[in-house]
Amino acid sequence: MRIERAFFERDTLTVARDLIGQVLVRNSPEGITKGIIVETEAYMGDKDAAAHSYKRKTDRVRVQFGPKGVAYIYLIYGMYHCLNITSGAEGLPEVILIRAIEPVDGIEIMKSRRKTDKLKNLCSGPGKLCRAMDIDMNYYGADLCKGNELYIEYGEKAEWEASKRINIDYAGEAADYLWRFTKKGSPFVSK
Repeated sequence: MRIERAFFERDTLTVARDLIGQVLVRNSPEGITKGIIVETEAYMGDKDAAAHSYKRKTDRVRVQFGPKGVAYIYLIYGMYHCLNITSGAEGLPEVILIRAIEPVDGIEIMKSRRKTDKLKNLCSGPGKLCRAMDIDMNYYGADLCKGNELYIEYGEKAEWEASKRINIDYAGEAADYLWRFTKKGSPFVSK
């Protein structure tokens, strides 16, 4: 069963934790790929120096100010896409980065896209999972609550752990916030 919009309209930190164990689905012409979400990071807009929307509203982040449960996708290092989902209270530019998934369906399709046979390395990072699931800028602004190509299904509740977010040393004290959530004991989280 697909996750509805009300799930994303809650406190962003709560949503980031509750996404652990849910299932990311990508329906493409090649077939369906699915993965259990095992790692997320929360980005809290105006109160988070690591957020793209921190103290500014630009065209790049425009979807963050709209409905919740919408894809915010950006390109990092000029080559890797990263999937985020808008969340939180109306009008606040908060998102959750999907950092890693455990592949469960369409694994051969993912391996072909990533050109690797290493299951644990297939989707263990935001760029890796986007490439494996064929998620790119064409999905910027996609409504995960209504669309048929990209959405999240309910999975199973999972135990999680909190830690510091990755690669945000520039963010001052925000670099120390424990806003990265991982499925406890999962070998599929990013390194």
